[in-house]
Amino acid sequence: MSILAVGTVAFDSIDTPFGSAERVLGGSASYLTLAARHFCDDVRLVGVVGGDFPAEYRQILADGGVDLRGLEVEEDGETFFWHGEYHYDMNERDTLDTQLNVLASFDPDLPDAYLDSDIVCLGNLEPEIQRTVLDQVDDPDLVIADTMNYWIENTPDSLRETLRLVDCLVINDAEARELVDDPNLVRAADKIRDLGPETLIIKKGEHGALLFTDGSVFSAPAYPLEDIQDPTGAGDAFAGGLAGHLHRCEAVDQTSLRRAVVYGSVMASFVVERYGPDRLLDLGPSDITDRAQSFQDLAAIPTLVPLQKQPA
Repeated sequence: MSILAVGTVAFDSIDTPFGSAERVLGGSASYLTLAARHFCDDVRLVGVVGGDFPAEYRQILADGGVDLRGLEVEEDGETFFWHGEYHYDMNERDTLDTQLNVLASFDPDLPDAYLDSDIVCLGNLEPEIQRTVLDQVDDPDLVIADTMNYWIENTPDSLRETLRLVDCLVINDAEARELVDDPNLVRAADKIRDLGPETLIIKKGEHGALLFTDGSVFSAPAYPLEDIQDPTGAGDAFAGGLAGHLHRCEAVDQTSLRRAVVYGSVMASFVVERYGPDRLLDLGPSDITDRAQSFQDLAAIPTLVPLQKQPA
């Protein structure tokens, strides 16, 4: 089986109360693929960069096992750039600069070798572009999508058209509330699933993630870390780990989805430990397995003793 990820490949500049990084490799497609490739040997990237994109960054992706035949290069253009600042509450950030550059005219044309992709991950892009990708893929087994408040506010009709084609939507709690204008996440989840996605995952940052399926809600914890360097890309790495595990077990049922949420959380927990995607590059299977076990231990609930009726 194969995983196709479409999204941004970017330069990120990041400021936090604890340090900063300039023009590191970033973008949703970068984090998605570098997380997913730990679970899948056939990970395909669709994106666009400019002529300023360094060979070093391209090599990082290639050495990570990512198929780059779908990475377009506009030699006369400049790569998408984002500059953000985080505060002591790492769930909050300010965007200081966004330069779309080559992304502004991105019209993905998938290589023929990508058309049989089994799992398609639609990173945070304009909903029409997401549909353009789906129009080209031959009946994928699973479509996972992300979006953000900008598309919710500015292209609501186009976004809803895309959601009708999506099997699993992965968004944060603020986006879930805004998407259906409901402050209650349980009610919001029901309304979002009515729009198309049978499976909904709501990320809650340091408070973990919620999985909503038919008649079932599952809550996964966040991993407690002493040192958080950079939350950028954590949500995309989550989606990569999620897709990767579902590829590995070749099934989409309650058990596999719950485990996939845990593995998504595992990959997200690694990303925040360093600036950019560096932490994803030096992981081994034992690192991922050990942290997954830590998540299981963290969420273990001892056997509960039934409450007995007190004597009169």
